[in-house]
Amino acid sequence: MSAKINGIQQLGIGVTNVEEAWKWYREHFSMDILMFEEEAVAELMLAHTDGKPRARYAVLALNMRGGGGFEIWQHTGKEPEAIKFEIQLGDLGINIGKIKTDDVEVAYNRYQESGLDLLTKIHMDPVGNKHFYLKDIYGNIWEVKNNEDVFRKEKSVNGGVLGTVIGVENMEESLKVYQEILEYDEIVYDQTGTFDDFNGIPGGDKEFRRVLLKHSDTKQGAFSPFFGESVIELVQVLDREPKDIYKDRIWGDPGFIHLCFDINGMDTFRDKSKSLGHPFTVDSARAMDTFDMGDAAGNFSYIQAPEGTLIEFVETHKIPLVKKIGWYIDFRKRGNHPLPNWMLKMFRFKRVK
Repeated sequence: MSAKINGIQQLGIGVTNVEEAWKWYREHFSMDILMFEEEAVAELMLAHTDGKPRARYAVLALNMRGGGGFEIWQHTGKEPEAIKFEIQLGDLGINIGKIKTDDVEVAYNRYQESGLDLLTKIHMDPVGNKHFYLKDIYGNIWEVKNNEDVFRKEKSVNGGVLGTVIGVENMEESLKVYQEILEYDEIVYDQTGTFDDFNGIPGGDKEFRRVLLKHSDTKQGAFSPFFGESVIELVQVLDREPKDIYKDRIWGDPGFIHLCFDINGMDTFRDKSKSLGHPFTVDSARAMDTFDMGDAAGNFSYIQAPEGTLIEFVETHKIPLVKKIGWYIDFRKRGNHPLPNWMLKMFRFKRVK
């Protein structure tokens, strides 16, 4: 099977209290569609958890306007260890989560009325796209960016995950992962300097090389119509030494813990990543035929980008569409062409208020 990236499935967010965090993200970002909720032990993540299985509680939530989801993740077998310094733009790893909106002004006004911590006014990015930045109550920074791709019209002012801003140490080395393995083959902009739209972000007044990447094709996986397009922005700070965001901490500790892609062709991705110098650090398919994720099942794997960012691949085998009547979709039987919109719109019945 050929390797296919189908879109960003979710952005992992480590927190100290899943229930509190998910309530906040439901209220302010409308991440209220519950895809799974599970307490378990992360037994296969030893490469990123100091060699020890770690008990955890996780929720995967979506927004019906489309885009990637949030995997809200909490250590329960140990005390989650917070970062000991304020992240500056360009520090190594995921700096900022991008969420999309089709009306930047309406989103900005709504967040302002709600008393959220808005870091910047509305600005234009280097190609004239409107956006702004805010900080959630856990210190995570979010970029709210104009994107006209809406899966289903809702009352919410924003959709789900559009991408991330990632701090890198060596732009050319990191580009190999995002362009060659993750197939972000189109450069939207590649600029060096200081940027007005970064003013207000901690460390945003420095000099950067800034590269925005996107896919040139339209994705054709089962969930691609829901996930929509995505972008990755790499930033390299040029006039200070960046810090490692997860130095002396482990996967799952508070912050942006990973970026997850929905894929097909896990075996092909395994070979491709290894040939490009980034072998899987975690590989559930080597341990079992399919990994049980509560009501859903599939295989997952991880690679680590040169700057330290953990990239997850998930190949879904089955999900519950309507759990109450036992309606599951088994993709090993159905295949992975796009699900019809009417079927994807049934996710709305998973809404949690």
